[in-house]
Amino acid sequence: MLKRLRTLISGFWLKISFFVLGVGALVWFLVRVIPKPSRAQYPCMKAAFPIASSFVNYLLGLSVFAIVFKKAKQRFQQSRYLLALGFILIGIIAGGVAIFSNSYRVTAKPVSIDMTANQPVGEAKGVLPGRVVWIHNPEATNEDCSETKNDYWYMDENTDPIVVSDMFSKSLQDLTGTTSDAVAWDSIFHYYNRTHGRGDVGYTSGEKIVIKINLNGLSGSYPTDRNINTSPQICYAVLDQLINVVKVTQSDIGIGDPSHDMNTYTYNPLHQSFPNVQYWGSGSGKTALKKTTSKVLFYSDGTGAGEYLPQQYEDATYMINIPVFKKHHRAGISICCKNHVGSISPYSSENYSNAHWHKSLPTPNGAGQNTNGDYGVYRCFVDFMGHKDLGAKTILYLVDGLWGSTNWGHPAVKWQMAPFNDDYPNSLFVSLDPVAIESVCFDLLYYEFDENNPYEGGDITDDKGPFPHMAGVDDYLRQAASSDNWPAGVEYDPENDGVILTSLGTYEHWNNAIDMQYSRNLSSEGKGIELYRSNITSVNTIKNAGSLYSCSNYPNPFTSSTTFKFNLDANSDVLINVYNMKGQKVSSINLGSLTAGDHQYSWKALDSRGLPILRGNYIYTMDISNNAGNFQLSNKMVVAD
Repeated sequence: MLKRLRTLISGFWLKISFFVLGVGALVWFLVRVIPKPSRAQYPCMKAAFPIASSFVNYLLGLSVFAIVFKKAKQRFQQSRYLLALGFILIGIIAGGVAIFSNSYRVTAKPVSIDMTANQPVGEAKGVLPGRVVWIHNPEATNEDCSETKNDYWYMDENTDPIVVSDMFSKSLQDLTGTTSDAVAWDSIFHYYNRTHGRGDVGYTSGEKIVIKINLNGLSGSYPTDRNINTSPQICYAVLDQLINVVKVTQSDIGIGDPSHDMNTYTYNPLHQSFPNVQYWGSGSGKTALKKTTSKVLFYSDGTGAGEYLPQQYEDATYMINIPVFKKHHRAGISICCKNHVGSISPYSSENYSNAHWHKSLPTPNGAGQNTNGDYGVYRCFVDFMGHKDLGAKTILYLVDGLWGSTNWGHPAVKWQMAPFNDDYPNSLFVSLDPVAIESVCFDLLYYEFDENNPYEGGDITDDKGPFPHMAGVDDYLRQAASSDNWPAGVEYDPENDGVILTSLGTYEHWNNAIDMQYSRNLSSEGKGIELYRSNITSVNTIKNAGSLYSCSNYPNPFTSSTTFKFNLDANSDVLINVYNMKGQKVSSINLGSLTAGDHQYSWKALDSRGLPILRGNYIYTMDISNNAGNFQLSNKMVVAD
């Protein structure tokens, strides 16, 4: 009864908010656009228009309903029943339009997030504090993977195990500033033990390690072979390093996702090479997980039933967290914290769809219903990040961005922004700072998946939508970084033992989606994130000065057209891509095969749809392919009024 009352109350306030927003959006749109129609293309006007038009449709629908109802009443009084029924039918249709317009538009509209750049919060963590290594190699995946029978993403033909292994090795060394895998691991273990009261020591034989991967795609609505999970190749690379470099005994390692039996395509290659590792699941060769004897994870807002965890987590000394790089219809993004829903859900005493952790997310009911988007409200992810057997036990955060997806259990998609350029992300993200790595992944997901992304647009559903743009998505990161952002009356104490969490890492946004610079990239005095871009790639980025290749455009700035001028040292295939300052591709110009020498191309400043691009700053890249290799040049240009 109480739940039903809350639903009625929330529905009432939703209608009120729709009316207020509708009037405001309509007035704002008319005041701004009527004097200058070109303003209709401004982002704020694009945001206001759907609400305003929905509100107008709502009013028209109600008006028509009222009129035809009156007409129907008159016809009944005149005993003209067929005509009266016709008016009633029209009224029902009009009323339905009004209701649909109201419910869809209000619940589905994302709210802008404060993306103020380079304002770090919290205390940076790591051997090199605040460092997030991003390693990108287009050779990691096969961009022509068909995702049909015998040609799925997880196969070695489509995810190159040698390339992935090299990427992981280099990321470890770059994360610690070392030059060998063994020294890198020793540095990681020493750092963890030193900062967790265990002394300045490395790994000790017999200590257990658990590896939480993400297998949520096995429950997705698409054919499950297409849905991406943590890649078998990165699982193999991690096991290979732990067993053959760190010298961990196989039986002291457990790997899997407590919420799913390990699938065959992950289990088989791992078990074949490392047969004594504990692979979680049921059936021959797998290890069944047990839950703790009592509830050990408690929600710091003082409500909720508390949670059991796998006993193997409690018994382990260390954890490695390997989520998949994707957004999420309830949480906005799904990275390391969200990965631990799979750690608690098999043992939760609450109904999954009504679980306490669900209620603390920005969009508890999914489908764009951003009903919990306020900042400074309780967020369960802070408890996950700080709990002694989850985030506080984690020695390495490794985000599998080799493929990337649009939601929790969905197929891989190609990314448009640079440096991906309509290819799969082909990336790994590695850090010792849990807040920093999720902040970097959030920035990338935020700028890639907006209304211009080819996988977005139209109705927001549980399958698609600009989820990272929902208000409150980054609230847990702000709170994990600093207690200054905690809700009034809440102190995060996930073990309920009186020990209150302190800063778990550093949070900030980059300066822009082209340069991708954080505070430690911009200054040696920076206190926040350092994004270390460790590119292993066949594409050589060339500085124009002193190069055999050159490119420029004139005029610059320009209004309606400009001419690209460039020189080729050899016969080459040439592609020009134009990006806005969010890193979104606005135009792609394939010049085909050109001969060596000087060239020029006149461009009318039209986007991929043939519409004039908006004034502002842009980056263009020139991709050159020839017998000498693949090269990329870039320059800035300005479109003026």
